[in-house]
Amino acid sequence: MMTNYLVRPNKPAVNWEQIKLLILDCDGVLTDGRIIYGNDNLDLKQFDAADGMGIMLLSQIDLDIAVVSGRESDALAQRCRDLKIKHLHQGVANKLACVTQLLEELELDFDNVIYMGDDWNDVHCLHRAALSVAPQNAHPEIHKLVDMVTNHSGGRGAVRELIDFVLAKKGLYEKAINSYLESVSG
Repeated sequence: MMTNYLVRPNKPAVNWEQIKLLILDCDGVLTDGRIIYGNDNLDLKQFDAADGMGIMLLSQIDLDIAVVSGRESDALAQRCRDLKIKHLHQGVANKLACVTQLLEELELDFDNVIYMGDDWNDVHCLHRAALSVAPQNAHPEIHKLVDMVTNHSGGRGAVRELIDFVLAKKGLYEKAINSYLESVSG
């Protein structure tokens, strides 16, 4: 089986000063990938509180967050409202086109992006991002295509692990924590 799907040869090192946007998939990244249906078209998703805290910490610095999902979910919309994530795109069949348009609107390019996805519908964005990341529970072939695989699975702290890593690499971990603590101390 050929596993050289879209690997970029000689990919440049991440310039952490240029990173301005973290883009996350939902199912398999913000959640463990399970899709639970209930009566009356109820779509249930389980999110990790640690990931939410990481997103709140990230909001304390100059790094924006977007969620791009192939499915539509009221639960995801509510989670994004709760976490004040303003860039939510749902029901996206072509994630690369959606992300490209978002980057144009934000006057950014892929050198400014960290992208976290877990399966083939994310691969074009993963290929273009300055840093591509997959959670531990991503498809094994996706692990071969990304720059980083988290120790945690999606929906189980993978996003928080990535955010802690990014804050440390940017030298902003303590600043983000102190800023968050000041914002909630009233």
